[in-house]
Amino acid sequence: MKVLIAGGAGYIGSTVASACLDAGITPVILDNLVRGRREFTEGRTFYEGDIADGALVDRIFSEHPDISAVVHCAALIVVPESVADPIGYYEANVAKSLAFVGHLHRNDCDRIIFSSSASIYRAEDGSPVNEDSPLAPQSPYARTKAVCEEMFADIAVAGPRVLSLRYFNPVGADPELRTGLQLKRPSHALGVLIQAHQEGRPFPITGTNYPTRDGSGIRDYVHVWDLAAAHIAAIERFDSILTGSKRSIAINLGTGSGTTVRELCAAFNNVVSTPLATIDADPRPGDVAGGYTKSDRAAELLGWTPKLSLEDGIRSALDWIPVRDGLLKD
Repeated sequence: MKVLIAGGAGYIGSTVASACLDAGITPVILDNLVRGRREFTEGRTFYEGDIADGALVDRIFSEHPDISAVVHCAALIVVPESVADPIGYYEANVAKSLAFVGHLHRNDCDRIIFSSSASIYRAEDGSPVNEDSPLAPQSPYARTKAVCEEMFADIAVAGPRVLSLRYFNPVGADPELRTGLQLKRPSHALGVLIQAHQEGRPFPITGTNYPTRDGSGIRDYVHVWDLAAAHIAAIERFDSILTGSKRSIAINLGTGSGTTVRELCAAFNNVVSTPLATIDADPRPGDVAGGYTKSDRAAELLGWTPKLSLEDGIRSALDWIPVRDGLLKD
């Protein structure tokens, strides 16, 4: 079996490609390398180019007519950047996705697994959400994901079927350290926490009066390798999930339990030899309590539950850093 992975040179896409190889599925990578890394494509079938390039997509299907499904991970994902450049984000994430699905339809591709995001939910009070919870995306980036989901659901009525996987907060790296987060200074909580530890300074817990069990914000941290495993299950079960009149569906991918910032720091200190100090700080503008997911649908439809712990994710993120610095050229 072959699967086309759009954005397959990025963090999530390259990890899914590794999981495909381990599962006996051949990944075919399409990436324009705007954010992806060529190093993550070595030894893999790779086409450099844009998902909106119809001639290139046609060539890929001509040269690989046995592609049976597409994993669509190609997107810009930096929230502050999306606020500064909403036109660029709607162009890259929505307009090009529309063009891409048209090219896939023309090539008789009927199975699309779309990388969506939990950022589309109204997760403000620390409560769990499920796939039927209210949506209230708070940034242009998040709104592009919500728009794409709605667009794909409309298209699926008469075009390719779409399974949207709503990621919560990915952490960690491929356990074999083939790929991982390509950024040297990531802006997510674990990345900032690692930087504070490396620099020997306290980690600020921004916001301590939220309606959570310890007052700090809450998120749902899921190991990226568990996310990759969910994609394998989605590929293998696609036709049993989307059958008959059911043409599109969304599935949350998270641990099913939240982790507060204080708990994240405690888990980090369980992994490292030198404990990290923390200080309480005021919330940043726009910060909310956050939330986490209920994972009943993923368990029911994908037969998927996370296997790796938060400590596993922290440990693999730390193990990945020296590998990344040696592998990536800049």
